[in-house]
Amino acid sequence: MNAATPHPDAARKSENLALAQKNFADLQGSRDGVRLTSDRPKTGIISGVRNMLSTLTSRAGLTASTAIVAVGLVMLSPLGNDLLPPPTDTAFQTAPQPVEPSIAQRKTAPVEPAPQLEVAPMVATEMASDGTAAALPPASPALMSTRANGRMMLDAPVILPENITETFANADTNPIQVTAQNPVSTFSIDVDTASYSVIRNSLSNGQLPPKDAVRVEEMINYFPYDYAAPTGTNAFQPTVTLTPTPWNADTQLMQIAIQGALPDLAERPPLNLVFLIDTSGSMEQPNKLPLLKQSFRLMLGQLRPEDQVAIVTYAGSAGEVLAPTAASERTTILNALDNLGAGGSTAGQAGLQQAYATAAAMSEEGDVNRIILATDGDFNVGLNDPDALKDYIADKRDSGTYLSVLGFGRGNLDDATMQALAQNGNGQAAYIDTLSEAQKVLVDQLGGALFPIADDVKIQVEFNPATVSEYRLIGYETRALKREDFNNDKVDAGDIGAGHQVTAIYEVTPKGSPAERNAPLRYDTPVITQNASDELAFLRLRYKAPGSETSALIETPIQATITGEAGFAAAIAGFGHLLRDGTYTGDWTYADAIKLANDTKGDDPFGYRAEAVQLMRLAESLSAQ
Repeated sequence: MNAATPHPDAARKSENLALAQKNFADLQGSRDGVRLTSDRPKTGIISGVRNMLSTLTSRAGLTASTAIVAVGLVMLSPLGNDLLPPPTDTAFQTAPQPVEPSIAQRKTAPVEPAPQLEVAPMVATEMASDGTAAALPPASPALMSTRANGRMMLDAPVILPENITETFANADTNPIQVTAQNPVSTFSIDVDTASYSVIRNSLSNGQLPPKDAVRVEEMINYFPYDYAAPTGTNAFQPTVTLTPTPWNADTQLMQIAIQGALPDLAERPPLNLVFLIDTSGSMEQPNKLPLLKQSFRLMLGQLRPEDQVAIVTYAGSAGEVLAPTAASERTTILNALDNLGAGGSTAGQAGLQQAYATAAAMSEEGDVNRIILATDGDFNVGLNDPDALKDYIADKRDSGTYLSVLGFGRGNLDDATMQALAQNGNGQAAYIDTLSEAQKVLVDQLGGALFPIADDVKIQVEFNPATVSEYRLIGYETRALKREDFNNDKVDAGDIGAGHQVTAIYEVTPKGSPAERNAPLRYDTPVITQNASDELAFLRLRYKAPGSETSALIETPIQATITGEAGFAAAIAGFGHLLRDGTYTGDWTYADAIKLANDTKGDDPFGYRAEAVQLMRLAESLSAQ
């Protein structure tokens, strides 16, 4: 702008100022004669406003206001750059890092004003989970600024998101293990799907999800697969397949599939269901408490007359707003739901205590007792530490009352707390961002959420060093167990409900493959070869029948044979890797993931897989920005 502005002509400037002053003096006032007015003084609000306007339109008032406007125009022009003191050089100063508020401060602190939009540079930021500022993807071309007549113009307002104080339960991506040094992998199964819904919500709103929100195993387990059903009285039967790795031709994917039995739910025992609903102030947004009410309406249609429903709410304090009521009294239950409102802080501890007390009062011999907690995850009164909540819930699950958690809304979603509650409450965690997701979780898959068929399910794989050089478990970072935990029945693990499916995928590197990433050690122990065969690994599973304290063991060898082509689960696994960091996918791209997903989409009666392809396309576009 400085370069485009001509230098001032002193003589021309003097002439223009003289002419402006002459015109200003000539044109002030009225050319008509003075109009006669009453001498009576005027009082009141209207007269006061009239006097103010009269003063402002006097010659002195107009002179002052014109001068202010002129000064403002000068300061905004290139000339103003020379009038202002030079800015302090901050190129080497460390910007103050924003401090993430504690959970207790999130709802008590006043709402901060929205950040001011600066024309340059056009970079929006959000608060990352670690409290640092993270760059958001640029706006779409329709929202980007354009330059017209030498000035920066905005085609449309750029709306920045509210301050984000979300926390997610995750860990670093599982590293590659050298089989000769660490041949055993142990983890707890997981049937949660919250991560996939959070990813969908982020992408649908034009942002790549936070990396910590991406738990690849929950993405894979979101989709139904055609696995073999167990036979006889078995709760489940594992199936293992081996296929080429889409992103690395020199490795293989070993897919372990578990299909839970689907018992006759027509013969199920009565269900005692406690809705524990967060009604604190943060739940007043449309995608929180209003969506929650609609979601529970869908669920009520799946209950039987002999089932019972109670509603407990918590905000500044906790209380029972609906005493145990027969599910047949639908109008009474819906009226109690509709009358709920949001306000106050989040007394999560008091709510949990009241819910467990209500469930205990409803319990009868042979009944199934369940608590469904619906929240945005914030706990700021009472217990608010995930570890303390974990211990509290662990003590309560032994009573037979399981706890599942449904997350609603974004912005202050405390995923870490939700995961701690669900994993230690022998329940599952899901995130509800649409009514369609509520249909999937609370209607289509309700049996799996409420009626377990196996508790404390653990998987242990021992790889054969004669055939496998390296391996890596895809996902399950938050479900890792110690090797000795596998045989310890006191160690809690995941649970499988009626009809549930679980998928776990390893990427394995055959012995002698050019894909080996670790060079041999100088003093490495020679591989024992007397048991070498075509076995790739040996699979062990432990689980308990519901209510049992002793586990059962299933064992099966895994043969090193190719059994098929990479399927849809592999496409989702690669998609998850790309969203996290792409460390292990090499040159594989979103376009490759889209092609594989389309080629292996297969039967898709509910449209879940087609939706995943659309999300891949969104991620590809946002990554390009």
